[in-house]
Amino acid sequence: MTAPPTTRLGPVAPARTGTSVLLPLGLDEVVLRGGFWGDRQRRNRTATLPHVTRQLEEAGNLANLRAVAAGDTTARHRNMVFADSDVYKWLEGVAWEQGREPAPELQRALRTTTDLLRAAQDDDGYLDTAFQLGEPGRRWTDLRSGHELYCLGHLTQAAIADVRATGADGLLEVACRFADRAVDLFGPGRREGLPGHPEVETALVELYRTTGEQRYLELATLFLDRRGRGLLGSGRFGSAYYQDDRPVREHRAMVGHAVRALYLATGMVDAYAETGDTSLLDAVVAQWDATLATKTYVTGGQGSRHLDEAFGEPYELPPDRAYAETCAGIASVMLTWRLLLATGEARYADDMERALYNVVAASTADDGRHFCYVNPLQRRGPGPARPDWYECACCPPNLLRLLASMQAYLVTRDAGGVQLHHYAAGTVDTHLADGRRVAFAVDTDYPASGRTTIRITGTDESPWSLALRIPAWADGATLRVAGATRPAVPDRRGYAVLTRTWRLGDMVTLDIDLPPRVLWPHPRIDAVRGTVALARGPVVYCLEQVDQPDADLADIAVAADLRPAPGRRGGLDTLEFDATVRVPATVGGAPYRSGHPESEERPVRLVAVPYHAWGNREAGAMRIWLPLRA
Repeated sequence: MTAPPTTRLGPVAPARTGTSVLLPLGLDEVVLRGGFWGDRQRRNRTATLPHVTRQLEEAGNLANLRAVAAGDTTARHRNMVFADSDVYKWLEGVAWEQGREPAPELQRALRTTTDLLRAAQDDDGYLDTAFQLGEPGRRWTDLRSGHELYCLGHLTQAAIADVRATGADGLLEVACRFADRAVDLFGPGRREGLPGHPEVETALVELYRTTGEQRYLELATLFLDRRGRGLLGSGRFGSAYYQDDRPVREHRAMVGHAVRALYLATGMVDAYAETGDTSLLDAVVAQWDATLATKTYVTGGQGSRHLDEAFGEPYELPPDRAYAETCAGIASVMLTWRLLLATGEARYADDMERALYNVVAASTADDGRHFCYVNPLQRRGPGPARPDWYECACCPPNLLRLLASMQAYLVTRDAGGVQLHHYAAGTVDTHLADGRRVAFAVDTDYPASGRTTIRITGTDESPWSLALRIPAWADGATLRVAGATRPAVPDRRGYAVLTRTWRLGDMVTLDIDLPPRVLWPHPRIDAVRGTVALARGPVVYCLEQVDQPDADLADIAVAADLRPAPGRRGGLDTLEFDATVRVPATVGGAPYRSGHPESEERPVRLVAVPYHAWGNREAGAMRIWLPLRA
């Protein structure tokens, strides 16, 4: 067999000689065609991308770079200290879109911004406008909060996206010069510094994968190994906030700032994939298991505290005060994707799916130009669900880059076949390690329905395996192959595996039953004890006040044996069910008193909508957890 042809790699590209069980498919090997994610990817390109471009101009992020490039010594830095990183995330999204569907305006944005960055970069490779404008003497003096290494990480990921999507290496040269400066300062035998905001670790591993330069992998592992020695100092919130209270291999649950913790774990898995250091993977698996069990919302959101954007204590998950930052949801997707590649276990695809269909999908409004920074599970009254921008604008460009590369997070391959982890309409055309071509078309409107049909469009006369994830919540899934229907029984990793000699035109139909499910909270979560939530497939549902003209959401109660019925209203899949609303006989008085307040109950029919759709209509109250009737 001949070697498989070269393909354009996506955001994560473990070495074929590394430890990863699965390898992701390239940018040109998976194409989304409509459906849930295809439609959102198109909206991301036509609405979100130009909106983010305009906002970066208006907020001054690009003006900072122009001032440095022009040598303007009178200019003052505009925006947050990490404003450059928002430019880099936007630039990464532009690169993925240019690789997916080239356009002259995207090409101009890539090349003109690359030229701007090259002009702004110092002779020694340094590039950070927050310090180049007005504070050159403070460079590298505040690793805890200065975000220079964080910005380097996002610059590096943008450069990797450009070279992989378009083949242009100008931006990669800029990133390598800055990374080389970091190696000179913090590499082996140099200053024992580390980033206060992890992110550069995963970027450096990917830079090693791209260039083959060992020094980038070495610096990434050094940054990991230096944590837990108090090098960052305690800062305002303590060393645990920065994940610097103990060595990374000793943590058994995620603590501190949620986005930082998740990006750190992402870098640890990447480092494991290239070094084979199993202690890194073991630590992340333990951390993730504990965090999923005790510190994760039903939506997949993570981070319960507003003050420090951090994980709280175990079971500290208040719905109305949920922070659940969008960037944390994105970071959890990036982490679970890497855990999936490293282990091949479907449970990580399940975790990824929950965050994608709830946190990520809810974070952008239907118009593509308004965004959630936080993702609460309850809102008590009117208010804008999603502003069009933020002073701290980390989330919108982060969403942009993820959705622009969404096709790279759905399918993998190994030596024997292809694994379909997420069901999305489109096509797959790849080659196995021995050069055999495998291609198929996927037809589905998942998660609206559980039916996915796969038609083989490319194969030879030797057998290969098609593995289909069976979600852990699914019950009664079936497969129809060659006209025969049978139960879709998952293997020990969670996949129904079909190994056969395929023929062109062969059809496989997977049917996953999607009945409404009633979810009960863990009894230790005080904030939602005595409530239930609703889900259908991977989608969590909520009540919006706009759909309940006859009930105030503060007064509703449901029976423990409620039976939601699927429906459809206003283009949304709904769940409808009977409940009661308690109407107080009197209003006012002391908030606490003995006995039961006088009231009357009356029946009401309630309508729940997917959480990812909330906040796109009339502003009003919203809730996921529903109080049980006494």
